[in-house]
Amino acid sequence: MSYIKKPKVRHPGLPLNDLGLTVRDYEGGMSTLCAGCGHDSITGALIQAAHELSIPPHRFAKLSGIGCSSKTPAYFLAASHGFNSCHGRMPSVATGANAANRDLYYIGVSGDGDSLSIGFGQFAHAMRRNVNMLYLVENNGVYGLTKGQFSASADVGSTAKKGEANLQPPIDPCQAALTLGASFVARSFSGDKEQLVPLMKAGLKHNGFGMIDIISPCVTFNDHVGSTKSYEYSRQHFHKAIQADFVPPSQEIKAQYAEGEVMPVELHDGSKIILRKVDGAYDPTNKAQAAAYLSERQAAGEITTGLLYIDESKREMHDLSGSSEAPLSKIPYEVLNPGGDMLKKIQSRMR
Repeated sequence: MSYIKKPKVRHPGLPLNDLGLTVRDYEGGMSTLCAGCGHDSITGALIQAAHELSIPPHRFAKLSGIGCSSKTPAYFLAASHGFNSCHGRMPSVATGANAANRDLYYIGVSGDGDSLSIGFGQFAHAMRRNVNMLYLVENNGVYGLTKGQFSASADVGSTAKKGEANLQPPIDPCQAALTLGASFVARSFSGDKEQLVPLMKAGLKHNGFGMIDIISPCVTFNDHVGSTKSYEYSRQHFHKAIQADFVPPSQEIKAQYAEGEVMPVELHDGSKIILRKVDGAYDPTNKAQAAAYLSERQAAGEITTGLLYIDESKREMHDLSGSSEAPLSKIPYEVLNPGGDMLKKIQSRMR
């Protein structure tokens, strides 16, 4: 996490939202991620979305697990509630917090490793329960904090920085979300703020579990054998006084393309991905069609972006469980704790 505060400089020309706040009021600490990391672009989009929705910063609760992605809540909404949990355990913490206080807007920030490997079970149950939250998967296909091993979302045939190819089939977060019952499923690219900001705003306002899979390139692990600028070459030819890494700055990757168009995007390591933005004729309310479309485009080597599926009729967790309309934090203790006799009655139903 970053505890380096940004300077409180407020330009008089910054636009105000309905609360009289500028976008600076929705920022957090200084980022310690690699220069050019797609995760910082996602942070910027999230700050813009929260500002444009005119939601007070203290009405947000941000939660995360472990990983590069899970560091990012420190970089937005400094005045909000926050909890950094264990690796893969963010969904259960978010579920508990949501059960206790339904009046907040919950943002869960995770990664492809945090959600699709160690946390896959928790990810599945948060969707099954339709927890009312925006769940962001910052997807770069590698474990960035542990030297760039393949994650569960790495495509077959993709290569690591040392050249080995991944042979394991990937888990597609959107296909998984459709199967496991998420009521809002979308995908975007970190460099496409024009698409990403509206999707985030829609996900925050959706009454249920809103999952956005965001393709977010990792800039650190693009060095390769044969490069004299690689970390491996530098360590072989440089006398180390201390063990330290420097990540050379890279330019942020951006993309702009219209609905229905296909666009190849070159990543920092020279590899390419192909993005396809769904067009206006696409029906995001048809789950079977959405699943078939994703499979078809995946077979063609394309990454489909946009709002892929939404079900506004599905009841969220509080409706399903019949929980209190008032947040538990506002209910008197004597009501929350009815006493030993009532506890015995509850326990007798379990026998």
